[in-house]
Formats: sequence, C-alpha cells, structure tokens
Amino acid sequence: MRLDRLLGSGLVATALLAGCASGGAGIQPGERAAPSAPPPRKTLIIANFGEPPQLAARSLVTTGGAFGIPPRFFNATFDIVDVREITHPNLVEALPRLDTDTWQVFPDGRMETRYQLKPNLTWHDGTPLHAEDFVFAHRVYKTPELGSATTRPIGQMAEVVAPDARTVVIRWSEPYVDAGALGLTFQGLPRHILEEPFRTLDPVSFTSHPFWTLEYVGLGPYKLDRWEPGTFAAGSAFERHALGRPRIDQIRIMFINDPQTALASVLAGEIHYVANFMFSVTHGEVLEQQWAQTRGGTVIYSPTQRRLGIIQMRPQYQQPRALAEPRVRYAVAHGLDDQTRVDVLDAGKGQVAYSLTSPGVPYYAEIDRAVLKHPYDARRAQELMAEAGWTKGADGFFVDASGSRFTMKVTSTAGGKNEQEAAVYVDSLRKVGFDAEQHVQSVAEQADGEARATVPGISLRGAGQAFETHISSQIPGPNNSWRGNNRGGWTNAEYDRVFVSLERTFALNDRVAMIAQSERIVSIDRAITMNSWESQVNSVIAGLHGPEPRQTPDAGGTEGFVHTWEWRS
Repeated sequence: MRLDRLLGSGLVATALLAGCASGGAGIQPGERAAPSAPPPRKTLIIANFGEPPQLAARSLVTTGGAFGIPPRFFNATFDIVDVREITHPNLVEALPRLDTDTWQVFPDGRMETRYQLKPNLTWHDGTPLHAEDFVFAHRVYKTPELGSATTRPIGQMAEVVAPDARTVVIRWSEPYVDAGALGLTFQGLPRHILEEPFRTLDPVSFTSHPFWTLEYVGLGPYKLDRWEPGTFAAGSAFERHALGRPRIDQIRIMFINDPQTALASVLAGEIHYVANFMFSVTHGEVLEQQWAQTRGGTVIYSPTQRRLGIIQMRPQYQQPRALAEPRVRYAVAHGLDDQTRVDVLDAGKGQVAYSLTSPGVPYYAEIDRAVLKHPYDARRAQELMAEAGWTKGADGFFVDASGSRFTMKVTSTAGGKNEQEAAVYVDSLRKVGFDAEQHVQSVAEQADGEARATVPGISLRGAGQAFETHISSQIPGPNNSWRGNNRGGWTNAEYDRVFVSLERTFALNDRVAMIAQSERIVSIDRAITMNSWESQVNSVIAGLHGPEPRQTPDAGGTEGFVHTWEWRS
C-alpha cells in the first residue's frame, strides 16, 4: 500500500541501514586494490547476482525469479515509481485521477480506470505499441493454467478493453486503491509475437517459448541484443524509449554467482555498477575503505529490505506439529536474537524490527503502539514452552511428555549473508532450548515453487510487499501452479477481512487505522515474525552518474531511471 501517494509526496527515508556479512576468502580491508581503469564511454558493465530465468517484468516462466535482472532495463509499463516513492507517467500521458473520468468508483464498488498511451510508441522490434497489447496481456494473465489469474491486481480486473489504438480501459470488479500506480504488476505483451503461440501451445510450452529469454522484445530503455547463457546479456539503447533515449549506448549484464568475484572485478574497474542482492554491508565496507585511497567509486546503502521469519502453518508440512500452538510460536519468536543478527551481520547499521511497516512512514507511531513486541528473551521462551507442556531434557533441549525432542529446521536460501543469518538464529534458538537445525535450500529447490512452499519449521526470507503477501489467496498450491508469496500457508479470516476493507478504503486516516489493525493481528498470531531491516548494497564506479539510494520499501529501484545515467569525466 503506497499511502505516501495519497499524501501527495514520497516518504522520508529512514535511517535504518541493515546488511548481511558474507564469509569466505577474498579482498580484505587494508589491501590495496589495483587502480581503477577509466570506464568506457559506450558500454555500462553491470554485475547481476546469478542468471535470470526470464526478462519479463511480470513473470510467467517461473514462480520465483528471485535473481532476475532489474526489470526496468528491458521493460516499461504505464507508470514508474522513483526512489522517493513518487509515481510518474511512463507509457501513458498522465496517471488516472480519482473522481475524474479517468478514475471512476461506482456505488456498487466497481471501478473503471482509463489510460492514454503516448503517441508513436513501438516495441523494440519496431512494431507499434497498440492498446490491444494490454487487452491480450490481460487474457494471458487471466488464464488459470498460467498461475496469475488470482494474483493482484489481475484477480481484481474484470475486463480490459481498447476503445481505440491508444486508449486502455480497465474495468475493476472491486475497488483497487493502487489502480493509478500499477507499476510492474501489469505489463503489456507483444500480441504480434505471442498471440499465435498462446493460441496453439499448451501452458508449459508457452512459458518455455524463447520470447521470454533469448528472443525477448520489450518496451524499456534497452533492447536485448544478445544473451549468452551462463555468462551475460547485452543490450543497446532503444531510440524510441517512452522517456527518451538512454544516454549510455550499451549495457552488458554479467551473471555472477560469487560476491567475492564481483568484488574483485569492481576493484579492478571491470564492473561499473553492482545490482541488488550481490553485496553485503561487509562488502560495502571493504569497497569504501579501498575507494577512500583510490577515489574509485561510491557505495550506496538503501534501507528497504524486510527480513522475516515464516513459520510453516499447513499441517501436512508442519514439523514439529507443536508449531500449531500459539504459545510455542511465541516462544520461538522470543528465541530469535534479532539484535545479534543486526550487530554481527549488519555491522551495527541495521535495526531490530517488530512490524511490516517501515519506521520511516509519518504514521508509524500508531503502528508501533498496535504491535506486540517479541524481543529476544530466553527466560520468557522457556516459560511459554513450559505452559505448552515442554520441559528441558538432560541435554538442555525441550522434550514433550513422551520424551520426544522439539527439533525444528531453520531454512535459508544459499549465499553467505543468508546462511550466516540462519546460523545466528540457529545458535540463539539452541541456547534457549530448541533443537534447531540449519537447512540451506539448493538452487533447484529455490526454483521449484512447491519446494519453496512446503519447507517445514521456520524459513528466513525477505518480502517486498507488506500486507498482500500474507493473505489467504496468496497461498501457493497445485491450483495456482504453486505461485503466491504466502509460503507458510498462514490463513487468518480477520486479517483477510481487514485487507479487503483496506483495498476498498481511500481515506488516509481510515487506512492507517486498518494497517495498525493488520499489524496487530500478525503480531498476535506470530506465524510471521518481522525480524530486521537490511540495506540493499549497490556500488557505483567513479565517473558514472545517476544511481541513487532507494528511500522506502515501496520505492522504485534506482535502475528504473537508467536512461538518465551518464558518464562524466
């Protein structure tokens, strides 16, 4: 929910900086780096964490896409959000305005929004962009077999029509507060390329079509020229980009799986910009120390990343079954030493968190009053476990009346910072009395929607969206091809009801009250623990101007305005 848009401006940036340390050998503080080579004037070299599964902004090829290339490099949508969380027109001449003919809310709750495309827009292959491309895209997204039909905002869209070549009208079955700022949630698709495959291919074959990868055609500032699997993707400036031709002629996005390799390449001047998820705060500190001597570049810290603990709530996957008991979940929450996580992994720049809402929002005091806190407290955790019928055995771990030990997996994705985060929590849980075991998801598990959604115990993860992630319709399962971000399978009827009301409410004060209510429900149930805020860490080589820190969780990434980046001597 981007309430700052109702306030008329972006939210003030928070001072919450959190990162993740990564182990392993590599360049250490104090070592001198080789002098940075002057950046070439035509090609921008970008390090991306791993190879993306596809290039579309709205994924059909995979249920994950965790390491996708920043989507704004190759894609454009109706609107674009900047790093201050202010929305701007992109493909359209203006954004819909409530209570005008561009955004009507009817007495029965239905809505209609109208978008006027800018003139003379084309796809990367030169084919004119037509309003029917958005009508076609809606047909694709609404196909149940492809898994997007019930996701927001597709599930709220009753119909998309094109009265003429430049006008797109969306008819909504219910109020949708963010209809004027759809961003990457609704993307046009090139009908001239995909309509025939969509008509003739089965869903698996359609989502495997080379369009989504090696033959991608988009609307963004750069068009794909070449994709070398496992190595890089290269693009060139799109002359007819809606916001103007990029100032840098070419980009090359390197697929790098190892942060230490990326760090060495940055210090050698071979990488100019490092995208999200590659570097930890520790890497940033190394760069800052090295670049202080060479003036080789700048490190950007963006305090925007929620770190959560998700307890598996579906009985068929829940292990141990005692996690169904709220007192046990409270005890587990009190066994998570968030402050140590912040101190050890975030170099003291992070902050313990108790809510999904950023402390930087102007109404945060009301949220803070609403939530129940869960500070690390071994004594309280032990009291709660005793109330639930668990005592400590001779080895110091909790056992039930039959002598069975409380054993629980703590799961993270692979990567130094994620694995170290899990290790911190395993250590703190074991000190309290939980027999916690660390589990690292393989790359194959990470790419498998079913595997991600059926992890027992507690999973550590980030979350871009505050509230939508946890509604019941976001639970992955066979009926939606295991899509959806509510991977723990938590369901709460009151939370769903408040969320629906929030989606139908435009008055700011009422919305804030509903957000506070939602936060309280989450904090009482404790199937989800908000643990900390961490920073995305990006590095920018000297001479490259344009990248900025992201100010809030709902702000856009700095790559959204890559067309304005430029080389300066």
